[in-house]
Amino acid sequence: MFDLGTLDSDADEAALVARIAELEQAKSVAAAEQAKATAAFDVARRAREAAAGVLPARRGRGLANEVALARRDSPNRGGKHLGLARALVHEMPHTLAALAAGALSEWRATLIVRESACLSVEDRRRLDAEMCADQRSLDGLGDARIAAHAKAIAYRLDPQAVVDRAVRAESEATVSIRPAPDTMTYVTALLPMPQGVSVYAALKRFADSCGDGRSRGKVMADTLVERVTGRPADVATPIAVALVITDETLLGGDTAPARVPGYGPIPAAIALRLVNAATCDERSRATLRRLYKHPAGGALVAMESRSRFFPKGLARFIALRDDTCRTPYCDAPIRHTDHADPHIRGGPTNGVNGRGSCEACNYAKQAPGWRVHGWTHDDGTHVIDFTTPTGKRHASKAPPLPGVGEQTGDVEGGLADHLAHYHAA
Repeated sequence: MFDLGTLDSDADEAALVARIAELEQAKSVAAAEQAKATAAFDVARRAREAAAGVLPARRGRGLANEVALARRDSPNRGGKHLGLARALVHEMPHTLAALAAGALSEWRATLIVRESACLSVEDRRRLDAEMCADQRSLDGLGDARIAAHAKAIAYRLDPQAVVDRAVRAESEATVSIRPAPDTMTYVTALLPMPQGVSVYAALKRFADSCGDGRSRGKVMADTLVERVTGRPADVATPIAVALVITDETLLGGDTAPARVPGYGPIPAAIALRLVNAATCDERSRATLRRLYKHPAGGALVAMESRSRFFPKGLARFIALRDDTCRTPYCDAPIRHTDHADPHIRGGPTNGVNGRGSCEACNYAKQAPGWRVHGWTHDDGTHVIDFTTPTGKRHASKAPPLPGVGEQTGDVEGGLADHLAHYHAA
């Protein structure tokens, strides 16, 4: 085991570089040990559930979420960690050995596993031996060469499997969005290679012939917006944008940031620019809803319902409060409004017992052994406690509203935050 003691502040440059290399190798060793522990956890859980009479199709439900929580990672990545561990431990011993020796990083081991996923177990083991039995052959290979080499071997071993995977992948084409710094967003399109290349080439060709002083990237981005929406890039697009902003920022010149649900905080000046654009554009319709926050902690006030299903108003309230999925480390968009304590066991349909959840986390919580409970602090802050089947506890607090913690003096009876929805006519 590596000694991860403190760094010698008087070390020379050669010693510092050696220390960097040593720590990088230690990361690979730790990743290999994590894979072994994860695979053993998977086997133990499934064996226990089999002994308890759990149906085969239901064994291991929620296990990837437990792995994610243990690694302080998102549930989506937890599933990938679990799949990597199964492949390395049960099917690819040479890749696992290269990882444990520091000849591969965790990401490069993941690339090899990913490119071999379409193969039979026998062919996967052949690829594993050919690529990683001699660890010296991995020296100097970067991510792209590792992936290309694994892909070439996979195609040689089973061309039809590789072709079939490529055909299936076309049905998985999608478009996604995620926040970027400085009030920007990444809009990503996963397309079949010919379509992706043609889209990029068309945008690049137009940008190269534009010559109006904008950068090539700016022209390509503006052209993409114009061709998708059918409107100039500098004209508001007819969509709804929810904006949570304090009344003092909206009306009183305060500088507390606003928040766009699902995106995160944005500077007050940018928020006011959005408000101004919506109110001044005759094609848009701006509506204002008042939300009241707790005078101490700034949490939204609760709403209740006797129905099993959350009414639209209450579901909107929970979505505004939670912003993204409330499972720790999961930043996925909210798809379900879920009961923390299940309705079937008497859990009420109200703001305290309600939580915003992505689809995967909602289903994972239903696996045997999971316990979830919602409650509020005295200052109104909403908390959800998660207890996994192994007894580990994790807590998730609702994110603060804009302006919380920035006010001074007494708060008069719960000052109103305002939610403005902007709709084009």
